[in-house]
Amino acid sequence: MHKLYQVIASKLQAIRNCEESGNTEWHARHTDDLKALVKDHMPSGSGIDSGTTFDFSCSTPNKLIFDTAYHHMNDGGYYNGWTDHQIIVTPDLASGFDLRITGRDRNDIKYYLGEVFYHALNSVPVEQAF
Repeated sequence: MHKLYQVIASKLQAIRNCEESGNTEWHARHTDDLKALVKDHMPSGSGIDSGTTFDFSCSTPNKLIFDTAYHHMNDGGYYNGWTDHQIIVTPDLASGFDLRITGRDRNDIKYYLGEVFYHALNSVPVEQAF
C-alpha cells in the first residue's frame, strides 16, 4: 500500500512521461486522477476553507507543491482575514518526506498546517486503482 504523497508523485511522473511521449489520452486520465486525489484526500475545511490545490507547473516528482489559504478567527469567533501558504513536500531518506510551509505565520498557523498536511500525505488512499 502506497501513501498519498507516493501516489501523487507517481501520478505526476506518469503525467510528465505522457508529455514527453505526446500521449494526450493518458495525460488527461492521469491529470484527472491526480486532481481527484487532491480533492478527496488533501485538507479542506476547519480553517482551510478554500481547500487545497496542486501546483502542476512548479511541482516535480521529487518536489510536490500545494497551494492553500487559512481563514483566521479572532477571540470573538469572527473571521478576520486570510493567510496564503504553499506546502512544499520534498524527499527525506530517513522519514519519507519533509514539509516546508511558506507564508505568514500568523497565530502560529504553520504548526497546525504542518500537522494537518503531514497526516493527510501519510494516509493511504482507499482507491488503490490509482
